[in-house]
Amino acid sequence: MSKAQAYVRQQDAAALIERHAPLVKRIGQHLLARLPSSVQLDDLIQAGMIGLLEASRNFDGSKGASFETYAGIRIRGAMIDEIRRGDWVPRSVHRNSRMISDAIDAVEQTLGRDARDKEVADHLSVSLDEYHLMLNDAACGRIIGIEDLGVSLDVIGDSSDDSTEGESFAGLASERFHSALAECIDGLPEREALVLSLYYDEELNLKEIGQILNVSESRVSQIHSQAMHRVRARMKDWY
Repeated sequence: MSKAQAYVRQQDAAALIERHAPLVKRIGQHLLARLPSSVQLDDLIQAGMIGLLEASRNFDGSKGASFETYAGIRIRGAMIDEIRRGDWVPRSVHRNSRMISDAIDAVEQTLGRDARDKEVADHLSVSLDEYHLMLNDAACGRIIGIEDLGVSLDVIGDSSDDSTEGESFAGLASERFHSALAECIDGLPEREALVLSLYYDEELNLKEIGQILNVSESRVSQIHSQAMHRVRARMKDWY
């Protein structure tokens, strides 16, 4: 690459970063709405800008995705990585989260249908109120996203590996995973599927979803948390 070409490429990357800087703040604010108060927006934005910089370096327009879509994945991934490095969650919350997924799986395997709140609570030998508190703790303690269930960001769009065989395998694995995930979500109880749709597809916050469902924000958090634990239990073979 000549110096002139390198200069043009650098200028193009700088323009992309400047144009999409507001996207970093939007994603940071969206994540912040579901995080404890100890997490600062400035920290998310700083991590997100690193993700945007990496996106500007690695983006390949020939793959078909827009830069904004690709950058959004990279920005959010960088923010989540930063949060995980500074994990504030007690081990008991992680342990309870695993126990909930295991309990849902055990109840559904035994009964052959969707596990109800009371049945999961009974399996865990806790009261219904205690179970709901466990769900809330799990929801507040982690970033839970559809893309956190088993597909890495590299599978979604990193073009740094020029191995055709590797890319074909990764693409096939991603396609099959997303097909299985879509089928899993379609099979969720109606209210849980609706909450996931409103939260991820419509990007509504918990308060807005609560107004639609006529329930409290805390109850929406419980439904969301239980839905994600149910998905994790049913998708465990993909981990």
